[in-house]
Amino acid sequence: MEGDKSEDAATPRKRSLTSVDTEPGAESAKNTVDMLDSSVNEKKTVLSASISQKETELFEIIEKLQGSRLDEQRCEFPLPLKSRLLTGDGELPIVLPSKLGGYWIDPPLVRSADVSPTSSHHGLHADGYEIMERDGEAKSYRQFFRSRYHHSFTAVDPSLGPLVLSVCLEEEDNRMRVILRMKECSLHGVFSLSLFPGIPSAVELAKMLCDRVTVSKFEVVSYLKAPVLISTFDEHRVSSNFKFGVLYQKEDQLTEEDILGNDEESEEFTDFLSILGDTVQLQGFTGFRGGLDVCHGQTGSQALVTSFHGKEIMFHVATKLPFTDGDPQQLQRKRHIGNDIVALVYQEGPTPFLADVIKSHFLHCFIVVRKVPREMEDTGKAAYRVNLTAREDVPPFGPVLPDPPIFTDRSLLREFLLTKLINAEISCYKAEQFSRLELRTRSSLLESLQAELCTRSQCMVGDPSPSSNAENVRGGSEGSGGFIENFKRAIRVRSHSFETLSMPRRISGLSPLKPKAEKDADSEKIADGTGQVEVRDQASPQEET
Repeated sequence: MEGDKSEDAATPRKRSLTSVDTEPGAESAKNTVDMLDSSVNEKKTVLSASISQKETELFEIIEKLQGSRLDEQRCEFPLPLKSRLLTGDGELPIVLPSKLGGYWIDPPLVRSADVSPTSSHHGLHADGYEIMERDGEAKSYRQFFRSRYHHSFTAVDPSLGPLVLSVCLEEEDNRMRVILRMKECSLHGVFSLSLFPGIPSAVELAKMLCDRVTVSKFEVVSYLKAPVLISTFDEHRVSSNFKFGVLYQKEDQLTEEDILGNDEESEEFTDFLSILGDTVQLQGFTGFRGGLDVCHGQTGSQALVTSFHGKEIMFHVATKLPFTDGDPQQLQRKRHIGNDIVALVYQEGPTPFLADVIKSHFLHCFIVVRKVPREMEDTGKAAYRVNLTAREDVPPFGPVLPDPPIFTDRSLLREFLLTKLINAEISCYKAEQFSRLELRTRSSLLESLQAELCTRSQCMVGDPSPSSNAENVRGGSEGSGGFIENFKRAIRVRSHSFETLSMPRRISGLSPLKPKAEKDADSEKIADGTGQVEVRDQASPQEET
């Protein structure tokens, strides 16, 4: 009410000023009023523009913040290439190289351009499909030392760091077997006793394996459970469990959103999955779960699993993982598939798969399968064509693709694909990113092993300085695991060792253990498989694998 009155009061006042046009000074008063009005209007206009600009900037910032996460995960398919693919004549290749490079394709595009399902088929038989060993000498200690009388020694070299030496005398063969464990690798040697005038010292044996050893003395390990700890370290990269992603690509699907957004399985895709393994209910599943929830159904109700030559395999099938309405990124799916090392892509239609369309720091290899659109004339069986692509720092691996890369035998296709998937992951470990992570994890585990053996041995001989309240011995079964599992174990063991030695300190290059809330926050950063991981070690990249 007061505002209305003041407004009414102002109006007559203005009228009185403007009505005295004929009086002296009226023109001057009128000009003054006009100037005041224009000044107020200009201020209002400037203020309104300023507010509008700030609002625009605010919304732009919000939009950038909300969209940056999406942009980081997306690979925009080149538009000219996209239009050319959809309108081009002739059969399209299964895999196309990345626009930015960095990937190799097998078979090369020139070779696969003229492949006919009726051409001659020659290649390896299933008997020639050999699974690669990730670490051929990982079980040497278990095989040659644990069943024999032997000694182990520890030392800290000024340049090489912690060393763990194991020596076994094989009198029946008049020789001595030695393993020297360093941060970079383990060296394994067998020496004839005739090389030595007497029983060689631990320093002499270590220098025969590595001339860079400069220590003058090794400490004897007297801890009774030392063989268990040493076996655990030697076999930390050995795993009989694997997990792989499975993507379903329909015709005209060229982006990550399209491929991860498929929520239904066609009869053709379901039939292909039956070649790979068996569909099981996750609720109460007791086998290798590959990071999936088997209690509360948070990762879907079904999964695809199989056993192959003593190895358990879990497939992260995109269409069986939870679908989230309104989430084009489908993070509930990508958090699993994006953290796999190798993925299998099944194409239903002639649309090619672009090598880097799925953005992930961990995915290094894709094996792509497409059903040949016509059946083989001579056998009447469905035929499948196989191609693969991997990052350029992943070395080639077997089994080799037949020429042409087409399979008509379902059992042979299964044998080839499963062998190729396992070998692909083992080969990916040699890529620069995983090699660096493995070296970091190995260094951490070896430092923990050396400290633990030294501490426990002091306890055995009666040195009261180390505290032995907590038992840190891990069973041999824990020696195997995934890239992430081994890194977690390394951090856990080192933290415990420092507590045992009463030497709390921060490890250079590694983050201290975090509270659960911070761990959960870090987990969210890599939930979509794209977060840059600073110290992540599937010392199997097999992230759990």
